[in-house]
Amino acid sequence: MSRPLRRNKKRPQSSQETPNLGPTRSKRSTKTTRWPLEEEDEEEEAGMKEDLDECAEWSPALSAYELERLENIRQNQAFLSSLNVPQVGAAVKPKHKAPQRGLKKQKVTTELLPQRKSLRLQKKEAEMTVMTSTKETEKDVVLSLEGPVPMNPVNMEESGQPLPAGLLSLLEENSVKRDEQKLDLKSYQLVLQTMVLDENRVTKVVKNRVYCGTFHPCTSSLLMAAGDTWGQIGLWTLGGGWGDDGVLLFEPHTRAVSCMAFSHSRPSTLISTSYDGVARGTDVERGVFQEVYRSDSLLKSFDFLSHDCATLLMGGGNGKVSIVDLRTPGTSHELLHTLNTRTLRSVHVHPVQKQYFITAESSAVHVYDVRKVKAGQPACALHGHTLSISSAYFSPNTGNRVLTTCMDNKLRVYDSTSLVTSAPLLSSVSQSMQTGRWLSKLRALWHPKQDDCFVVGSVERPRKVLVYHESGQLVHAFQDDHMTTVCSVTAFHPTRNALMGGNSTGKLHVFTDQQ
Repeated sequence: MSRPLRRNKKRPQSSQETPNLGPTRSKRSTKTTRWPLEEEDEEEEAGMKEDLDECAEWSPALSAYELERLENIRQNQAFLSSLNVPQVGAAVKPKHKAPQRGLKKQKVTTELLPQRKSLRLQKKEAEMTVMTSTKETEKDVVLSLEGPVPMNPVNMEESGQPLPAGLLSLLEENSVKRDEQKLDLKSYQLVLQTMVLDENRVTKVVKNRVYCGTFHPCTSSLLMAAGDTWGQIGLWTLGGGWGDDGVLLFEPHTRAVSCMAFSHSRPSTLISTSYDGVARGTDVERGVFQEVYRSDSLLKSFDFLSHDCATLLMGGGNGKVSIVDLRTPGTSHELLHTLNTRTLRSVHVHPVQKQYFITAESSAVHVYDVRKVKAGQPACALHGHTLSISSAYFSPNTGNRVLTTCMDNKLRVYDSTSLVTSAPLLSSVSQSMQTGRWLSKLRALWHPKQDDCFVVGSVERPRKVLVYHESGQLVHAFQDDHMTTVCSVTAFHPTRNALMGGNSTGKLHVFTDQQ
């Protein structure tokens, strides 16, 4: 027989059996006081501190724990107010980005293709595609445009319109070069310090990377020309009321525009050479880019061989130099000579003795005499370069100095007063020339008015454009918050105090003393 379960009955405890649980704690109120936490407003912070002080005074029932908590809150608030968080936040807040000036971005419309369906599910046989040969495909590629190209801006709504009258007057303006005395180094440095940059002088002139650029010699306004890597040429008039913020875009070439310059005798003529092997000149009367020379290889550089700018010296990528006379009808050369080099990166004519020209070759710099270039022997050599040379230029007024830019991270200045067998080295400046694949090569250029100083871009941060003396001394560094990229292409105005810098996005930055 099963035994019944026994249940334990609770027995009331007497006061003597009550265990000692230690000192009793006062019951806390279930209501929690919420204090305002507005760190950014100083008035609310001060009000909260006063509330905390009042709570500590009129609430004697607060425990030691709550008083300690209030004290911690007061100390934290004092620490946060000492950090000046609102002021620091306003300082690090990104600045308002100015809208882009110049060429506007075009909206890319994607074509909606029909939905692909399986031929197997449709019970259809697969279509056989015939592959075309590479030779047949290459025939359809347009290497260069033939004949004159109309000067129709591609960024104008209506094509075929004549050029603005204001632009034509600027192109035809022939500024007389003033015989100004060369400034001493301190005065010249003060002039450079007055040249500034603002957001209105940063404008997109071409669609792709700026490869070359130059100033028009007019003085009534600043007119600039820039060529990019896909054959486009942009004309930008600072403060112009036509086009996109004064920018007109043309497409006279199909490959990179390697070099350009305005004629000194006829300023409305802009000569440009391209990798498509064609040299063109603007004819504003007919409104076309006239074809002045056609080569069987790409053209790297050119210069005016005569004082009247009627004869050109062309430098090809295959190591050939050609002499072109603009007065002769046709697109062929007068003379063609092959130098002992694989490529020519730049050619430059002596400003006084026009029979001499200098070449920047693959790993050497030579001075040739046009009258004896057929023999292939240089009149003078500039030694000391260890890697490829990007450019070599005579000083603009006297030609007594030669400035070279080399990929061994050196800028060198040579004495070319007497063109002997070897020109002596005067000074050298160490600067990084490693621009990479997506930036134009850095090339140091002389100042047209100060032929003992030169300008060059820089890859250092913050972004800057540097001006050096021929002795190697740094004269001035152009910096500004509006210049945030590397300006590889630089040029000074021939008469005014203005400096231009072009970057890889097609923008030009202009430092000038005119506000």
